[in-house]
Amino acid sequence: MKKPAATLFALFGNPLGHSLSPLMHNAAYKEMKIDATYVPVCVEHLADAIKQVQKGDIQGASITIPFKTEVIPYLDEVERSAQRIGAVNTIGHNEKGGLIGYNTDWIGLVRDVEESMEIRNKTFVILGAGGAARAAVFGIQQRGGKPLVINRTPSRGEATAREFGCPFYPLSEIGNIRADCLINTTPVGMTPHTGTSPIEKKFLGNFRWVMDVIYNPVQTQLLKDADEAGCTTLYGVGMFVHQGAEQIKLWMGMEPPRELMKQLVLEKLSEDEGN
Repeated sequence: MKKPAATLFALFGNPLGHSLSPLMHNAAYKEMKIDATYVPVCVEHLADAIKQVQKGDIQGASITIPFKTEVIPYLDEVERSAQRIGAVNTIGHNEKGGLIGYNTDWIGLVRDVEESMEIRNKTFVILGAGGAARAAVFGIQQRGGKPLVINRTPSRGEATAREFGCPFYPLSEIGNIRADCLINTTPVGMTPHTGTSPIEKKFLGNFRWVMDVIYNPVQTQLLKDADEAGCTTLYGVGMFVHQGAEQIKLWMGMEPPRELMKQLVLEKLSEDEGN
């Protein structure tokens, strides 16, 4: 991948709310002694935003809701895993100066999971059927795990499961399913709706590990319930940090300070929670 001549990076999304990506990226660049800046851009018209990257005003971009699929037709090349997942969360420049799309969400997820457990031959219940669910299913399969999809809306869940060749069950069946790990990829429990959980507490004993990709709040209601049910819990902050770190690696060709990034995100979340 071509290293950028200048160093302005952006986060494209709408709404952006209080994204912690700029805090995390800018701290990493400072620690790495790289003269780079990362700015949030609330996008109204995606085509206009992409032109800034094509012209070289912005050397790379993170893509978030609702543009991860919509951005694909604007790119000259889409890396294989992003193609398979059907979503792009990172844009850079290829060797010819064209735009190339990547997906680092799946790498962020598996890196975080692998810090706690081995994925190979383990069974994972993936709750949800959106872009994060697709990234999770792809990542688990890449590492030799066995995913199955559970979703409230059967048609979407069935379509995702069929595409990746894995089983599907409706959410009403959750009480009959046992697996090594449950991964919530839905937004249920995200700030400001922090008192809600996608799964009833009485079913959580069916899983040894429970992960939530939500990183705000750090401990969702699902994870609180899972702790009480005796599960080992994995917070979404780890995935968030790793997917951002992988973006920096793609853009700069250097390993970023992941621990520092994680510490800053946790401190900011803790501070916000206290206010």
